[in-house]
Amino acid sequence: MAEEEKGFIIKDKRSFDEKGDLKNEKPQEEEKKVKEEMEKQAPEDEAESPPPLPEVNFTSLVFSLSSSALFHCGEIADPQTGERNKDLPLAKHAIDTIAMLKEKTEGNLLEEEQKFMDNVLTDLRWRYVKAKE
Repeated sequence: MAEEEKGFIIKDKRSFDEKGDLKNEKPQEEEKKVKEEMEKQAPEDEAESPPPLPEVNFTSLVFSLSSSALFHCGEIADPQTGERNKDLPLAKHAIDTIAMLKEKTEGNLLEEEQKFMDNVLTDLRWRYVKAKE
């Protein structure tokens, strides 16, 4: 069985040809052709594409860290195995990271961000204590 080799295409995007004359083809048209070729090479199965990522902001960072803490407290099942495992040192590390962010950003957060962080920390700390029992 021979493996299918994936190649790549090199497109000269310079405005001038070898003689120094301006090329006839417009760069936008060339970019459009490259995009079309890439779409042809991309897998057609949309089901395997990853979900869209959340907006990058302070709240999403805190939410991501809290999700990690919940996962390590055993509150969230592993998406691959479906099992709930506890790793309390990692959960504590995630909670401590959020607490450090709270301390370092004191006075620089919007009111909504401060309330969100306070609520997340309170909730995570209670869940951590409960998981330790």
